[in-house]
Amino acid sequence: MRHVAVIGSGPAGYYTAEACQKTFGDDVRVDIIDRLPVPYGLIRTGVAPDHQSIKAVSRRYEATALSDNVRFVGNVAVGRDVSIPELRDLYDAVVLATGAPHDRPLGIPGDDLPGVIGSAAFVGWYNGHPDFADLAPPLEGPGAVIVGAGNVALDVARILAKTSDEFAGSDIVKHALEALGPHAITDVTILARRGPHEIAMTPKELGELGHLSRATPLVDSADLPSIDTDAALEPGLRKSVSHLRAFAGNRPASPVSITFDFFAMPLAIKGNGKAERVVVERTRVDEDGRAVGTGETYEIPARLVVSCIGYRTPPIEGVPYDARLGRFANDEGHIAPGLYAVGWARRGPTGTIGTNRPDGFMIADRIASETPGDSGKAGRVGLDALLAERAVDVVTFRDWQEIERSEIANARDGAPREKFTTLDAMLAARAPI
Repeated sequence: MRHVAVIGSGPAGYYTAEACQKTFGDDVRVDIIDRLPVPYGLIRTGVAPDHQSIKAVSRRYEATALSDNVRFVGNVAVGRDVSIPELRDLYDAVVLATGAPHDRPLGIPGDDLPGVIGSAAFVGWYNGHPDFADLAPPLEGPGAVIVGAGNVALDVARILAKTSDEFAGSDIVKHALEALGPHAITDVTILARRGPHEIAMTPKELGELGHLSRATPLVDSADLPSIDTDAALEPGLRKSVSHLRAFAGNRPASPVSITFDFFAMPLAIKGNGKAERVVVERTRVDEDGRAVGTGETYEIPARLVVSCIGYRTPPIEGVPYDARLGRFANDEGHIAPGLYAVGWARRGPTGTIGTNRPDGFMIADRIASETPGDSGKAGRVGLDALLAERAVDVVTFRDWQEIERSEIANARDGAPREKFTTLDAMLAARAPI
């Protein structure tokens, strides 16, 4: 029997558990440990609330979680309740699937002013993550600047621009819906350091901006390269650029404008004790594909600045860390004997949700070849004894199902659920013992 501990209950964690099941059959026990009382990681608190079809992948993880040899161990924080060395003593393999939940800083003067928010925090706020429920972003407008050229930037722009009615069927949390409803933001600017051919925005997400009831996406046609050059792009990017070309034909005709400002690099954020404007430098793309400043600068008024430039995995005591790349130091997922990383914790914040599945199978194969089949380690029995000794209030998957039933019962009309946004509320929603 192999005993495997997976730290993190997001896609990477559950795909790893599924891979271990398929690799070892009944000869494995997998404990998925998470510091929150609720599972699914970024599926719950990272995917946009109006993208319910993407969130539906959680049903696949639920099937894994309800199997006999996988269990969810929630409300257990590694480093607070149990250490990595302790887990390595208890389990044949410990797999870090913690993702990359921390924002990469902008690294420019003024990035610590009130009103400057990382996308992990802002997305966590409107998705009900308990760490960010009290964020209270400034929404008085009229200007907001989003820094980044990926899908997260599009999500943030779309959420800022939607009407309350357009959130029908979503699971945006109540505090965000109430704050966004009457807000006065009318000018949303998306800053991209390079040009339309270098974006990381997918066609579906770009296309959604063209169907908002009170917002118009705008592109300066001068920023678009010759249409002949689109032929060399891969099909998905070519379709994304075609959306930008269509937006170039728009004129400001709605209460809200979403302006794509290409070849634009933020230099500083200024204001009297809070964000009020962003200093931007015009750029060009050099022969190596890098954005290079031209010396031309201008300012954009903005009380809210959301940085969508990437994420970092937080270090864990006792685990080698690559500070430059913002992830655990590893060789194809191997950190040390019996210690592995998977998903964003292994490769950094790249790829889609589905990219984590082959990652999980790769790690399961490594566990099969690098760990003994019957080490005699205590596994979950040892963990249970340790947590009981420390009076840790462990949340099981059955407890989570009770929490979920309460969230569904509390949903506003048309919404799939109303998430609890505090740990106390989540824990209180469990069925009494």
